Amino acid sequence: MQTVSVIGQGYVGLTLAIGAANAGYEVIGVDVNAKLVEELLKGQTHVPGITEDEIKSLILNKKYTPTNNFDSISNSSIIVIAVPTPLNEDRSPNLEFLRDASIKIANSLKSRALIVNESTSYPGTLRNFIKPLIESNSNLDFLYASAPERIDPANKDWNLGNTPRIIGGLTKEATEKASEFYRNFCTKVHCVSSPEVAEAAKLFENTFRQINIALANEFSLISSALGFSTNEAIMAASTKPFGFMPFFPSIGVGGHCIPVDPSYLSYAAKEIGIRANFIELANKTNLSMAKHVTEKISEYLGHPLTNLRIQLVGIAYKPEVADIRESPALTLISELRSKGAKVCWSDPLVGEWEGETSTPLDPKIELGLIVTPHQKIDLKIWKNANTRVLDLSANSENYGWPKFL
Repeated sequence: MQTVSVIGQGYVGLTLAIGAANAGYEVIGVDVNAKLVEELLKGQTHVPGITEDEIKSLILNKKYTPTNNFDSISNSSIIVIAVPTPLNEDRSPNLEFLRDASIKIANSLKSRALIVNESTSYPGTLRNFIKPLIESNSNLDFLYASAPERIDPANKDWNLGNTPRIIGGLTKEATEKASEFYRNFCTKVHCVSSPEVAEAAKLFENTFRQINIALANEFSLISSALGFSTNEAIMAASTKPFGFMPFFPSIGVGGHCIPVDPSYLSYAAKEIGIRANFIELANKTNLSMAKHVTEKISEYLGHPLTNLRIQLVGIAYKPEVADIRESPALTLISELRSKGAKVCWSDPLVGEWEGETSTPLDPKIELGLIVTPHQKIDLKIWKNANTRVLDLSANSENYGWPKFL
């Protein structure tokens, strides 16, 4: 079986590395974060769906080797790039991790290999960014394909194996070899005509979600002004068995995908002279929700938030994960504090953030805000104490209080 190297061992890269190792490949998991590599060598991980015993067993059987040494990938026949592609402060694409990985791959490989990019980016990234970078640092003739990640951490229904994989190579040979690789651990592979189609498909998936969440958030403003429950109206609309998909209002969007991917598509549009009006409006709407919610809380209470003791439940961007990337809860904390509120938070999965630590649920808090309700957090503590609570969670679950948005 071939040796596969996966660059980046976060949610995406580690999930792929373990999946490929379980399929029989000898996998080298590379990450520049030395502390992360040390934890992986001990079997420790915060990635949902991957256990300590599983990692230890694969390491023991030499099917998975975590390392921060790029020299170890020199003889790999397949290289998968799974590094972060965040945004700059002006919300333009930041490809520094991708640039660094590409150069190191070029300098490390000693023979022809298939290079697959799973990192999300704008259409043309593989052809016009990764390939030229590698070619300028290596004389080898590599194969290139795009297979954008579709990992949804903590999703109990859809995983690496049963989520269809989109693949587009720069050549027919690249597409075929990438398809052959992914078919070993993915039940369905969908090949497209070019990497640009694969890259664009990933961006459109999450742009669809971003825009519809923004619509739900705008709807919450309207329903609040008109005096009826947004959640009840959306649930009523959901009884239609066709032509409708429910999205729920929130304090904003978080994670790597939804708040980031649409901006990559908007950037690509801008580069060719097209303004992505829907995307820009959706971004503006979702980014403004934390401020709107803060104002709405003050209006609901009938007084300023100065010195009000508030506790948030969950600061991760979604339930059952420890990921705080782009988490709107952090923006909400900032907005509440800017109004003078004394804010603490309870999130046993995150534990620590910027010198602050998670605190147990306080039944004597003056206001509780349900933001990201992990299963580990016992909300009955507030319920039994008759604590004043507002439910800001973006779902249809009933935690004992009406939805506030």
